[in-house]
Amino acid sequence: MPSSPQFRALSLGAGVQSSTLLALSAEGVLPKVDYAIFADTGWEPQSVYAHLDRLEREIAAPAGIPILRVSSGNIRDDALDPDHRFASMPLYILNADGRPGMTRRQCSGEYKVKPIKKEVRKLLGYPYPTRVPKGVFVEQWIGISTDEFHRAKDADVKYMRNRHPLIDMDWTRSDCIRYLTSLGLADTPKSSCLGCPFHGNAQWRQIRDTSPEEWADVVEFDAAIRKGNARANATGNTLLGQAFLHRSRVPLDQAPIDHVTRAERAVLDAAAEAEAEAAELGVVNGCSPWSCRGDAEQDDFGLAS
Repeated sequence: MPSSPQFRALSLGAGVQSSTLLALSAEGVLPKVDYAIFADTGWEPQSVYAHLDRLEREIAAPAGIPILRVSSGNIRDDALDPDHRFASMPLYILNADGRPGMTRRQCSGEYKVKPIKKEVRKLLGYPYPTRVPKGVFVEQWIGISTDEFHRAKDADVKYMRNRHPLIDMDWTRSDCIRYLTSLGLADTPKSSCLGCPFHGNAQWRQIRDTSPEEWADVVEFDAAIRKGNARANATGNTLLGQAFLHRSRVPLDQAPIDHVTRAERAVLDAAAEAEAEAAELGVVNGCSPWSCRGDAEQDDFGLAS
């Protein structure tokens, strides 16, 4: 029975922590990973795709680390397609009686975790529905730093065993940012869907103020999902209330995104200089396949605390 992993795979979200792990592995500070797997939702900001291309060109390829891009589809298109089964986004709901609510979050599992598991099984040589033999597993690296240690979890399948090297190294997010800055990667973006409802006000402002085309895209999407996803409407399962991307439960282009939340002020007051710079860039509250940051408590109007 095998007692060592068949290979090491990095779950690459292309945000700060996973980019740090890729670079540390490429430089030989950490053991070399055999693969870095990026789960593409089809609706990442262009800055993330550009950063991923740069990581591949300047970090991964010279070290002989292949970056595998996998996908379960385009989350934006699927939400608006009445013929497509849709794994729901965590939309903010305003019920007809004025009470707030929220739809279930299924998107991380469908568009992040599922395609990574599918790729891992294929690389192992046991694609679904073939059973993976007992004792056969891969070591999967997850980019979680010590300031998010509570998000570190074991894998939910026996053929994947999670490891959190940044926690083992006692590295914080600030350590990661300083390291990336030393490599010329200070502009590493936040990795999450362009229209993720878990964006904080800082991220919404960044999209609005720096990328007019992407801002128009998310405003259009926000209006299009007012009655929920298209598949639900097509099957007669319409919302009794209204759905929104912003926690204030008003249309995104009218939402109070210029409001600086308590959590945002706390980050700016308490963080180190590198962290403050990162907050200004909006590199907070990203989405990891294995630790969606939307699970964090949220301050008024949606900036995770």
